[in-house]
Amino acid sequence: LERLNQSLPNTWSKANPVDIIGDARDERYSIATKALLADPNSDALLVLNCPVAVATSTSAATAVCAEVKAARDNGNSKPVFTAWLGDSAVKDARAVLDAGGLPVYPTPEKAVRAFMHQVRRRKSQELLMQVPASTEGQDDFDRQQARNKVKAALETGREWLTPMEANDVLRAYAVPVVEMRVATTPEEASRVASGLGFPVALKVLSSDIVHKSDVGAVVLNLRDAQSVARAAATMQLRIAEVQPEAQIDGFIVQPMASRPGAHELIIGLSEDPLFGPVIMFGQGGTSVEVVKDQALALPPLNTILAKDLISRTRVSRLLAGYRDRPRANIEAIVNTIIAVQAMAIDMPEIKELDINPLWVNEQGVLALDARIRVKTEPRAGTARFAIKPYPHALIKQITVRNGKSFLMRPIRPEDVSALQAAIADTDPSDVRMRFFSSLRQLPERLAVRLTQIDYDREMAFVIIDEATGIGAGVVRLSLDPDRTRGEYAIIVKRDRQGTGLGFRMMQEIIAYARSIGVRQIFGDVLHENTSMLAMAEELGFKRTSTPEPGVSEITLVL
Repeated sequence: LERLNQSLPNTWSKANPVDIIGDARDERYSIATKALLADPNSDALLVLNCPVAVATSTSAATAVCAEVKAARDNGNSKPVFTAWLGDSAVKDARAVLDAGGLPVYPTPEKAVRAFMHQVRRRKSQELLMQVPASTEGQDDFDRQQARNKVKAALETGREWLTPMEANDVLRAYAVPVVEMRVATTPEEASRVASGLGFPVALKVLSSDIVHKSDVGAVVLNLRDAQSVARAAATMQLRIAEVQPEAQIDGFIVQPMASRPGAHELIIGLSEDPLFGPVIMFGQGGTSVEVVKDQALALPPLNTILAKDLISRTRVSRLLAGYRDRPRANIEAIVNTIIAVQAMAIDMPEIKELDINPLWVNEQGVLALDARIRVKTEPRAGTARFAIKPYPHALIKQITVRNGKSFLMRPIRPEDVSALQAAIADTDPSDVRMRFFSSLRQLPERLAVRLTQIDYDREMAFVIIDEATGIGAGVVRLSLDPDRTRGEYAIIVKRDRQGTGLGFRMMQEIIAYARSIGVRQIFGDVLHENTSMLAMAEELGFKRTSTPEPGVSEITLVL
């Protein structure tokens, strides 16, 4: 502000955005650009220009490019966006900006949109670099029960699971549901209701009716047997009139659920033809299509990303609590989102899933209704996902030559603290041979980067001593973009060296590389790392010299 006050007219805006006044020549553009790029409180710069009679747009563009170049030459590479308004009048100015390596947009709106793309990208990167809480031991899903329900629907040629089957699938994935009974006639419905206890909710059972409330196929708060029988009979007549082609298989009777102060939410799953499974969260209930308060995310999500999905909706402000309404149990919502994504990972036959409404208050969540659509001929496994989920299938036991067994599993984001502890407990010379640098602890950003990987383009296996639960080593394979060549890296804790564990880890990473079609594995090894060179030779690697003194490249053709 002081620098701008000294150089700009007294009538400048004195605030952000910096208005350098309409008669600004190239000198003011230079002053403002230089000051704002130098200011540590600014993260990016958007420069706007409108043609005026007293100054040329081309000279302003030249001035901005010169200041940006000077800043970049001094190591200041803040993002700079430009918008030069006008058509043919600013053609030369836009050419100058383009030659100077600056993005130039025809309108302020488009420039701001590009600016915000960068903001959102940065936010996404920061979210991805956060370390979620450990979920180990929390997965108590009954996957086989859920698969049986999906298989039963497919074997009978049905596209939609029955409400009872959908309820069973949710229950198998630890999503709280309301008890559900089936009756075939109005009289049986009244007897079932009497057994459950009043009040009850009555819904029609028909695979031909997806949105029951639209055709009067839902009646709530029925308080005696006669009311249930009468409502069921009326429901049959109404459906016969408004949707005569629908086949009625019976009635669903449920106890009226009670969650004081509950919010109605919707959690959904659908499959996009390009991106694969997509998770949806938002405000639910019968007005869901009218309110349209929803956000989408690509799985897999961890707890941090699931909370971000929730925060991108308007209903999230209500969930935070207000006046006499306590904060909703956000953790229970997150668990439900994680459960839905687990269904997508475990059962590729599920093409569409809606939990609506999902009630939530401070006590937790309760699913009142759910729809699940299934289909054969799914794309196999994780090929369906835009981002490859955690590869549970690669978890296995390995045994070394002394007969001791270890657990080998793909690395997880929450392993970052264990990785740092392992580095601290590893011989400094071994760390130097792995990272080509003497480190007692990894820089935090590097440690996070090594544990948060794209399982499609990189794989890292953590080796765990099951007797102690402590990590014994990590072996990694990072693929080139064409996936035909990969660089390996390995580190073994000093108390496990000489046991054959390192050799076994190398065998496993080689086998993994073969299984995904990699043709060549390579690595750079210091000449002084004689044990690694000897092991590589035993495994069939060929050694060649590199331009870097004291370093050899070893290569294994698969």
